[in-house]
Amino acid sequence: METLINPQEIMKKLIKLQADVDFIKNNMVDIDYILDEDDREALRLAEEEYRNGETISHEELKKELEL
Repeated sequence: METLINPQEIMKKLIKLQADVDFIKNNMVDIDYILDEDDREALRLAEEEYRNGETISHEELKKELEL
């Protein structure tokens, strides 16, 4: 079965996609600009702990903190 390609629909989707990309580009936040050296180090350590399996989920933490 052949699929028909509608050029007008493709153009509409491309225009919408470009608008979405433009919005994202205009609203992106440069994390390195916001974070200071202490923040970057804390983030690096947290990511390392996560990779090493040294963290627990939010649900596990809530269970641990329940009385």
